[in-house]
Amino acid sequence: MKYNIMNRMAVICVATAALTLPLLLVGCDRQVSHTESTSSNSDGTVKSTDKTTTQSKDGAVTKTEETKKTTPPEKP
Repeated sequence: MKYNIMNRMAVICVATAALTLPLLLVGCDRQVSHTESTSSNSDGTVKSTDKTTTQSKDGAVTKTEETKKTTPPEKP
């Protein structure tokens, strides 16, 4: 009984290490720049732009731009 519990714990530890090791070796992308801007119109519409530039470990640069447009609710 005691050996079954020890074997189970050993298997869980090895499986956890095997699943987390690639995450530690790969690492994360480095954020080079981040810009946020917001503009509003006279009719109440708000436009938000979010620009992010990241660089991966191999040197590849990725630019991401996210735009959101919010309109006010119609008045009855």
